[in-house]
Amino acid sequence: MKTIISTSPFLHHEATTPKIMWEVVYTLIPVLGVAVYYFGLSALLVSAAAVAGCLVAERLFDKKKKAIGDGSALLTGVLLALCLPPGFPLWIAFLGGMVSIGVGKSLWGGLGQNIFNPALLGRAFLQAAFPEAITTWDLPTGNYWGVRGTNLAMPFFKGTPVDAISTATPLSQLKFSHEVTSTMDLLVGNVSGSLGETCGLLLILAGVYLIARKIINWRIPASILATAALFSGILYAINPQYPTPQFTILAGGLLLGAVYMATDYVTSPLTTKGIWIYGFGIGFLVVMIRVWGGLPEGVMYAILLMNAATPLINRFTKTRVYGHEK
Repeated sequence: MKTIISTSPFLHHEATTPKIMWEVVYTLIPVLGVAVYYFGLSALLVSAAAVAGCLVAERLFDKKKKAIGDGSALLTGVLLALCLPPGFPLWIAFLGGMVSIGVGKSLWGGLGQNIFNPALLGRAFLQAAFPEAITTWDLPTGNYWGVRGTNLAMPFFKGTPVDAISTATPLSQLKFSHEVTSTMDLLVGNVSGSLGETCGLLLILAGVYLIARKIINWRIPASILATAALFSGILYAINPQYPTPQFTILAGGLLLGAVYMATDYVTSPLTTKGIWIYGFGIGFLVVMIRVWGGLPEGVMYAILLMNAATPLINRFTKTRVYGHEK
């Protein structure tokens, strides 16, 4: 009879990285479907370009040539696409996918080693490199088969807008024109903005599902949304020109960021206390940037800044090991 000696863990959960990644991807299908409903073929083209960039980069930088199957690159591409406007040039979306995986993931050593959320890092690169293209928005016009804006623009050439109706997002309208979008429009997604800002109700339902399945830690979206609602409510009570708590939560990419971006296992804190600090920091920064920053949206920068603070949060909130002094 053989005695087998092995190291922990001795109990293995049925959940694996590919299973988790693919299940998250499945929850994004309805969100992408609503984007296609409002913005038509352009939503599919931008998503395909971003995903293609991620998959190509994953293939180029993965030494074992096996990482594509775990679904992480596909998930990064879909999340990046949901952060982009429907009229975005396809070649730039592809480039953003390459940067997301190449710089945001592979450069750090691959899956599980990155410090920043790869999709948001790719989006930040596009924000810095192509600010005009990434802040040009279209209204949901119901034109399913036509391309929008500069989807088909040639690389490094200024394209001519095709069937584009440039407009402001709800956050821009409030910040610069003091016009408030109705709560119902924000819930159903009949507004201009990024592809992932199309339907607040679907994002809430997706978050509830992921929490029920224990795929994401409920404390992260709860702390982010509660903090954002609290501080926006205080500001609104002081001056009604500031956004209401419900507008703060439903407008822009806060729900998408709170459910899908901030909950990334690798870039969020490990301890319960650290998670509350992390979520508080994101919610607070979102409100501060939106109200007093130069840009109407601050979710991307808030999450990336707290990603950078995560190692420090882990260091100062780690639990005491039994038998050791604090």
